[in-house]
Amino acid sequence: MEDKITIIEGPPPTFEMVEESWALGLNESPFLADIAITRLRTFNGPALVERCHRAWRNQQPIHLEYRETDGLEQRAPIVAARHVETEEGDLLILWVRLANEDAEIELDYEDDGDEEGDQDSDYPLGPADWSL
Repeated sequence: MEDKITIIEGPPPTFEMVEESWALGLNESPFLADIAITRLRTFNGPALVERCHRAWRNQQPIHLEYRETDGLEQRAPIVAARHVETEEGDLLILWVRLANEDAEIELDYEDDGDEEGDQDSDYPLGPADWSL
């Protein structure tokens, strides 16, 4: 069973992309994703952080569950959590992995062909030369 922290009321969380080098190590996933931080007011910050720690100790994922402005339910894997007490109350700071749906992988291939234009010297046969 996957554990989750659910935002029950209020606006959707705001996420800030994390550019700090230590946070890049949190992105252990076969999928392209960005690490983002969000700050949430809560009544039970220490208990929520402990819930995250318990899931991680058991090698289980834990997600932040929330609704977007259009009402659709979203989930983001939580990769780090911290509780801070402020004058206004408890603050839960979560680092989450957001799927980067717009990411593109660009492969740059530099061909070191010779100056005579023989760029495919290692591969003499092209598709037109293949026979079955």
